[in-house]
Amino acid sequence: MTRRELLVGAGAGALGVLLVSCFPEPAPTPTTTRTPSPLPTTAVPAPAASLRSTWASDPFSRGAVSYTRIGVQGGVRDQLAAPVEDRVFFAGEATDVDAPGTILGAIRSGGSVAMRVRAAAEPGERIAVIGAGLAGAAVAAKLKDADLEVTVFEARDTVGGRTPSRSDDAWGMPVQLGGWLLPALAEGEDPAREELDLPETADLPSALWRTPEADLEAVDDAPLAAAITAAATGPTDVSLAEALTAAGADLEDPSLAALLTYLATTAGADADALSSWFPPALPSAARRAVIGDFEELIREQLSDAQLTLSSPVTRIAYDDAGVSLRLGTGESTSFDRVVVTAPLGVLQNERIEFSPPLPFAHRGAINALGMGHIESIWLRYDEPFWDTEATLWHLAGGDDDQPVRTWINLQPVTGDSILVGILGGTAAEKFAELDERDALVAALTSLSPFLPSETD
Repeated sequence: MTRRELLVGAGAGALGVLLVSCFPEPAPTPTTTRTPSPLPTTAVPAPAASLRSTWASDPFSRGAVSYTRIGVQGGVRDQLAAPVEDRVFFAGEATDVDAPGTILGAIRSGGSVAMRVRAAAEPGERIAVIGAGLAGAAVAAKLKDADLEVTVFEARDTVGGRTPSRSDDAWGMPVQLGGWLLPALAEGEDPAREELDLPETADLPSALWRTPEADLEAVDDAPLAAAITAAATGPTDVSLAEALTAAGADLEDPSLAALLTYLATTAGADADALSSWFPPALPSAARRAVIGDFEELIREQLSDAQLTLSSPVTRIAYDDAGVSLRLGTGESTSFDRVVVTAPLGVLQNERIEFSPPLPFAHRGAINALGMGHIESIWLRYDEPFWDTEATLWHLAGGDDDQPVRTWINLQPVTGDSILVGILGGTAAEKFAELDERDALVAALTSLSPFLPSETD
């Protein structure tokens, strides 16, 4: 079904004609790029292909994940998740209290809001879902056996949201440019119920901590956990960095700095911006990676819904009679209820106008939470230049021209010579500003400590 056919069939909006508003066409999603040529001479060889994310500048995300700012109370996510007059509902990782900023939080939020919609809706109602990422797909999947007509609007020209899978036979596996890492499972532990809908995963069991000169012992997160525990008894919330300093930690210590850099790759923010009262989950020494195809899974979950791509929603008007949506093309259509799964960064940048304005509690929650930055760069080699079987690499110390401090070695997992560099917080935001050539040079320079030594 084309967008025009859908809109013609929808009939006149219950709230009348809305003002035309402008919205940019979807920005091209990241695609495989040839290695820029010529590159400066680097010790690490250039890859056969590279691919990177730029969520910080993406107009349909404006960042990668939400995080809790210093001084923000824990109930703010519940405030954001609360329905507005049982007409406007919110889902997405930013609304999940237990696992914000994660793919599991996005999935769980979609299931939760679907239950709320089912409780409020009458049979035959028309439900709009804004966003075809994990949360939006979960909503559609949970509503498929209800007597409701579900339409999903996606601003991009493909599904996946902040979990895009780019399938290319040259890579040997789908390239994951968004959320794709999970905590490691304890021995004998089964995946959580929510994970049953995820694509195939693989363990990343071993870590390598290295300085430019030598290997390190695995860095223990016990001092960070102890600082968080101590800060919880304080009179006011402080940053993780302040909590560590108060506990006697040396933030200049290369090992601790490396641990905090690793934390930023999962939290999306640096230690001086993260709350110690409501800290993010500490990243585990071992991880799991999604190596299956998110797009295939999401399309399957959306199969019973009407899906319209390249259709950004710019305005939502609502009252006790229903809701009316204005698209970036200037067209409008009406529904009984709407579920908004747009990222927090989109809401903060007012890319969607609400009429009437959202209640103070919702606007306060949107402004109180932080939108963090996580970026990744994928490098594919015909043959590996490294000689370690470790799947997680961490760089401690080093120079300022080595911004990528966490790497994932997928060769032991998939058999393909693929390295994935991940950055978080301020480093990720700066990395996203680099052009393709400079980003690749920075990645290769960051890899130099992991070259085999001459004595090996």
